[in-house]
Amino acid sequence: MFKTFWMILKRDLKLALRRRSEIFTVLFFFIIVVSLFPLGVGFDEKMLQSIASGVAWIAALLASMLALERLFSSDYVDGTLEQMLLTPQPLPVLVFAKMTAHWLLTGLPLVLIAPVVGILYHLEAETVKVMMFMLLLGTPILSMVGAIGAALTLGLRGGGVLISLLILPLYIPVLVYGAGAINESMLQSGNIEPYTLLLSAFLLLSLIFSPWATAAALKISLE
Repeated sequence: MFKTFWMILKRDLKLALRRRSEIFTVLFFFIIVVSLFPLGVGFDEKMLQSIASGVAWIAALLASMLALERLFSSDYVDGTLEQMLLTPQPLPVLVFAKMTAHWLLTGLPLVLIAPVVGILYHLEAETVKVMMFMLLLGTPILSMVGAIGAALTLGLRGGGVLISLLILPLYIPVLVYGAGAINESMLQSGNIEPYTLLLSAFLLLSLIFSPWATAAALKISLE
């Protein structure tokens, strides 16, 4: 089972590296979004610091959604997905491998370039560290919850719009608690532990339930 997981993971990573433009599209989109807000609201330091957390999370949320439509579509078109359903290996394991590949290609790079937000929005080093940590907790949730929407809309015309309608309401708790932790870290007596525990709980629930829910959605879409 673990051998199959690594095989699917390596396969998806290799295929993605052959289409590097898709990876760079996500990164450039994130950078462009966080760069446009200062141009629109002005360069007042306090104002930029007050909106930095929301801008960072909204940009990360939208950037991660760019690649969701292609999470299963290429395998669906060439018949690979149907072969996965016929394998003796548990489908949730195969699905979790694809989710992991999606996060490594879209979520992890966003965590690594988060200091760009700190530079643009005049954030302190400690706040940037908190931002990176919360993105590290939150972006896997975005990938796993988004995979459910991608599986439900597989093969449908206008699937990208439907994915947005399905999963954006589910992203709200992650957005609220992730941004709240960053705002709390800016206060002298701020305590980010409640936000960290809540996001950790969401991450644990996603790890447990999303592979099974996505696998069930894929079976429904392929029937």
